[in-house]
Amino acid sequence: MRTRPSAYWLLLTVAVVVIDQYTKRLITARFELFDRVPVTPFFDLVRLHNTGAAFSFLANASGWQNWFFTGVALLVSGLILWWFFRQPPDRIVVPLGLVLVLGGAIGNLIDRVQQGYVVDFFLFYYERWSFPAFNVADSAITAGVMLLLFDGFFLEGRRPPDAGDGVTASNGT
Repeated sequence: MRTRPSAYWLLLTVAVVVIDQYTKRLITARFELFDRVPVTPFFDLVRLHNTGAAFSFLANASGWQNWFFTGVALLVSGLILWWFFRQPPDRIVVPLGLVLVLGGAIGNLIDRVQQGYVVDFFLFYYERWSFPAFNVADSAITAGVMLLLFDGFFLEGRRPPDAGDGVTASNGT
């Protein structure tokens, strides 16, 4: 009997990283920094470089933030792998959320290590308002976190107290 999730789940992490890096290479090959191509009345493809974190947090710092966010990404990736391998084999939502977050973290980590910034290129807007530009890795992280929140708020409470935790209770006999 398996006591942890299959490592095949991690293939989704690899897929997220490959798609993320491929799309970023397409953008950097075809767009100059700040280029913008309208796609719909509310969506453009752009090329932006984010030296900060989500929503460009700390983007204007002096450069130390790149190493800080690199370290955070490495630490979080390790914690995600630890959490992933502690999941019972019958779970779906939590392992899926974890591998999506891991793939996104690795995708953005690659950019930080190679270039010192993350390439963002999806830009949604309405009139003068715009959502901060983002990329495939950011989308995977967001989807993964939403799955983890969904599990925590809606699924966890419906499980029997000892169901699916991978631990067998023993009364000492």
